[in-house]
This record gives sequence, structure tokens and C-alpha cells, in this order.
Amino acid sequence: MASVLCHRGQVVQTRRFKPQNVIGNAITAVDFFNSWAVDEIILLDISPNDQYFDSFVETADELSKRCFVPLTVGGNVRSLDAARRLTRVGADKVVVNTGAFLRPELIAEIADAFGKQAVVVSVDAAPNPDLPSGYEVVIDRARHRTKEDLLSWVNKATAHGAGELLLNSVEHDGDRRGYDIPLMNLVTSHVSIPVIAFGGVNEWQDLVSGIRDGGVQAVAAGNIFHYTEQSTKKAKEFLEQAQLRVRRSQFYEISLPRHPKYRPY
Repeated sequence: MASVLCHRGQVVQTRRFKPQNVIGNAITAVDFFNSWAVDEIILLDISPNDQYFDSFVETADELSKRCFVPLTVGGNVRSLDAARRLTRVGADKVVVNTGAFLRPELIAEIADAFGKQAVVVSVDAAPNPDLPSGYEVVIDRARHRTKEDLLSWVNKATAHGAGELLLNSVEHDGDRRGYDIPLMNLVTSHVSIPVIAFGGVNEWQDLVSGIRDGGVQAVAAGNIFHYTEQSTKKAKEFLEQAQLRVRRSQFYEISLPRHPKYRPY
């Protein structure tokens, strides 16, 4: 999966959850990933508040018309209405993070409206040796440490109807040292829903390690896909050589728009 992070309307690279470099235009990035048949695109608004949410929804609307792979969208989703706005413009899945942590019932509300498969709970973790799991949940783009044990929150999210978990390590994000494998192992051994690894990929072997060593069901990355020529093609070829089952990369010319999956409410 390829991730596209939007900060105040621009696609950016991040390191430890802080925007570092402006990469470019969301439409250009998604056209590239879509053309080379990436399996899924994750579009996240990482702006510090919801000031840019309206323009982000407009961006998601434009991208959904050009995107022929599943489109997972989130960021600053604090209500069912915000989730509904994203599904109206074509999001196949909605990502919730801080809003769900502050009000876990939001997970159930979205699951009831669109199905459990449409709810991705993003979980950001930082080491904390004082907690039973050794990890603490952080929210608000890692600006706020919650003192909540990671597994305690994962249990709550699952119980409220999370369909998938998008798991990221604050210390590994953008740090180019691979996924936090102990973190991935901890969560995948504890839950029965799919876990997507995110944060820290530096080379294609990191994707293999996430699946084989971390036990995750899917792998996502951002920076490496934006900065490598024919990145999705090379990533899939590497995974195939590692004898992992992948959908082969094939170039598609984008010419026809698709229609949003969900009908307007």
C-alpha cells in the first residue's frame, strides 16, 4: 500500500510525525501509484487541525474519480458526519485515530453506517517501559501522550468494531530503519483483525520483514514510494522474488473516472 500524506494542502514527507519536505501534488502522486497498480492507496490529512478539512475532502473527491484501486482516506475525522463526507466522495475505507481514541463509540457508528470493513483504526505508539505492553498510545500526530497502554486501546478499538488496524511507531516514522518489528509482533499476536504495518521503510526488504517477522497482513509506506523510480513495480517484484504472493504490477493509463462507492445520504 502507498500512503499520501497531506499537510495544509501539500503532499509531504514526515519524520517522527513532523512534516519535513514538500513532495508535490496529491493528484500527480496518486496517478503514478494508480498507473502502476499499487494494491491500495492511503490518503491522510495530517494538518494540525480541521482548518483544511474542506479542501482535503475536495482533494479526495478529485482523486477518487481517478483511482481504480481501493482508496482509504482519513485524518481529522472526529465525527460520523466527517466520515460520511469522505465516503460520499469515494472513500472505500475511513481512517480514524484521535477522534476514535477520545470517543471510541465513533468506531461503532462508522461500522454501523458503512460496515466493519470500512473502518481502519490508526494506532500510533511510542515506547513506555512503565506500561504492561511497553508501549503507549499517542494521539494528535504524536503531540499528546495518553498514558494508555497500547494493548488496552487495541482491545477497545477491536471491541467497538475496528475492521483493520494501521499501526505506526513514532520512533520509526520516517527514520529509515524499517518497521518496529517487536511492536508489530506484539499487536498481531494479540488481535484477530488485519494489521497494516506503517512507518520506517528504507528498502524493499523491510516490506518482507514486516510480513514474515512482524506477522502483519499488509505493509504500507510513504517516503520510499515517492522517491524511487517505478517504486511500486520494484516493490512488487522484490516481494515476488521473496516468494510472497502479490498482485503483479502492470502499467495502466488513467483515462476514465470511477464513481464513488457509496450513495449520498
